[in-house]
Formats: sequence, C-alpha cells, structure tokens
Amino acid sequence: MIDRPDPRNDPSLMWRWNGRERPPFAEPTGPGQESVWDYPRPPKIVTDGREVVVTVDGVEIARTRRALRICETASPPTFYLPPDDVDRTRLVPARGTSRCEWKGLASYWTIVTDAGRHEMAAWSYERPLDDASEIKGHLAFYPNRVECWVDGERVTPQPGRFYGGWITKELTGPFKGEPGTEGW
Repeated sequence: MIDRPDPRNDPSLMWRWNGRERPPFAEPTGPGQESVWDYPRPPKIVTDGREVVVTVDGVEIARTRRALRICETASPPTFYLPPDDVDRTRLVPARGTSRCEWKGLASYWTIVTDAGRHEMAAWSYERPLDDASEIKGHLAFYPNRVECWVDGERVTPQPGRFYGGWITKELTGPFKGEPGTEGW
C-alpha cells in the first residue's frame, strides 16, 4: 500500500497545481520575471517596498511603500495597503461579505469622491484567520474599479469579475480568471 498524504492535513494537496511544479501550459519567465505558477497554495504573504499608489477620479486614495502582496498559485498578487497609508475618509462600508478559505471573512468598501461613488472598490479582513493575521485591517483595491500603480507602472486587472490580482510586467501566467480556468 502507498502511503499518501492526507489533504485534510495539507489543503494544498487538494489542488492539482499548488506551486510545487509548473504546469506544461505555464508561460516561460524572462529575466526579472516571476511565474504565478511558482506561488504556493496556501498563499504566502510577502512585503513589498515598491511605491504603490491608488487613485480614482483624479483623487489619490492611497500611497505606500509598505504594501503586503498575497501570492497564490495561478493568480497575480493582490496588494494589501496599511490602513495608515489610505485616505479612510473616502471609504464607506459596502453591503455584503465573502469568505476566503485562507484569509477568512472579507468586508467591502465603497470609495466616495466629489465625482461619484465606486461601489465595492476595496475590501479588507478585519478579523482574518491566524495564518493571514498580517493583513488585518489592510485594504486591497480592485484595479478594474480604480487606478492602481506599482513603481509608476499602471496595473492591469486580473481577468474575471471577482478576482482582485494586480498584473505587472514582471509576471507571467496564464492567470486564473481567464475563460476555462475555473478548475485551477
């Protein structure tokens, strides 16, 4: 009999692709690039000292060099910004929540400027699960609803309506969220 690890003890074993090896369809990396297929599942939290800026309607909502990136297999990183580096006066709680198996219960935020309201443009984990405690109170922003920049590069939104990953030139995919990726 073969002794196989129990996926109940290691959730990453429930997934075919979990950062331990790249799938044959992964795009190659070039100098200075990272493949989202090398990111682990469960995800890891990585500090990022690059300048991150979030704007909407020409209004700066956040600026930091203290972002945290959540890197998870198949997805571009999601950037979480410290609450002290976000203009919280522009945020109002939005209706609804969602649950992440790795991070816990997410709360959503609407951004308000003189030009209008941007519903559910940001989210946070106010009481994250223990393994994600570093992101408590940090804000993440949907780059398809606001403008997000990393060291002067405009971020491309992750495909799909639900995902909030930030695609920058140093990443290779393909990325979860594109048609046909539901099983990743």
